[in-house]
Amino acid sequence: MKQSTCSESRWWQRPVRRWGTLVAGLLLSAAASAEPVLTLSVLQAGTAHWELDHLQHAGLDRANGYRLELRPVANLPASRLAVTSGSVQGAVADLLWAQARYEAGVPYLYLPFSSQIGDLVVAEASPIRSLADLSGRRLGVAGGPDSKGWILLQRVAAQQGLDLAASVDLQFGAPPLLSQALKRGQVDAIVTYWHFAARLKGQGGWRSAFRLEELLTTLDLDRNLPVLGYVFPKAWADDHPDLIARFARSVAQAKQSLADEPDHWQRLAPLMQDPSAGEMAALREGYLAGRPQPLTGQRLADLHTLLALTGANGRRLMPAQLFVGADR
Repeated sequence: MKQSTCSESRWWQRPVRRWGTLVAGLLLSAAASAEPVLTLSVLQAGTAHWELDHLQHAGLDRANGYRLELRPVANLPASRLAVTSGSVQGAVADLLWAQARYEAGVPYLYLPFSSQIGDLVVAEASPIRSLADLSGRRLGVAGGPDSKGWILLQRVAAQQGLDLAASVDLQFGAPPLLSQALKRGQVDAIVTYWHFAARLKGQGGWRSAFRLEELLTTLDLDRNLPVLGYVFPKAWADDHPDLIARFARSVAQAKQSLADEPDHWQRLAPLMQDPSAGEMAALREGYLAGRPQPLTGQRLADLHTLLALTGANGRRLMPAQLFVGADR
């Protein structure tokens, strides 16, 4: 008589194993679905995209008990629309925008992202080295009349007795166009966002006449003020304090990881538009220089002074409760 094999004799165990596998799969699925999700709008070519992409790749969201979803957009208006419409929970925004929303009665929680204000870039051989040297020159300004860098520049110039708007040949434009205008000799200097300045300086032949953060010192303010931040509608944030805390912790870890391990930047190169070695070094240096310091009571007071100097209503400034990590 043919002997039955061991596997044949255990045929009755197979359904149990299948059920066990199915149950395990369902439990894993349930655990994953219970994980809170945070959805952020991010500029496709923005510096925050580098940070958040690394955060996801390193699994720092999952390590902190949530899942980060990114929705890249092409421009700033689209990002602002995404967060104001509620299609995402957060985005990166300028401090002046957050202040304007607060004055309008729609407050946002603000988690510091960067202290980089911008740069005034000239050719290496340019004689421009100070505000006074801009008089009579052709000046390009990234953004528009409400750009914080331009407003700050005018404030400091006024303290020195210089009407900057009246003394320069002024041209507003998009940062990439201004970089090209500078290269073609159509302007003598540009006030631009830090990463566009870093690319120019990394290419060689261009330098900072001065960094806009230096103007804060002239105004007796701390140079490390978080002028860019992750913003979340306060009404939503109040209902999700734990998720905000987890995100803040993972962002801090991502920043530290990018500071400690230069090799991480090579993976980000395609997202950074494949910069040259010189550009990559300048971009990494600029990003690290912009890491915000702890928001002490003095820094918060300086932030309020900066907001007032740039046109905010001094009687309706964003309170400490809206700044994640601020001393209360």
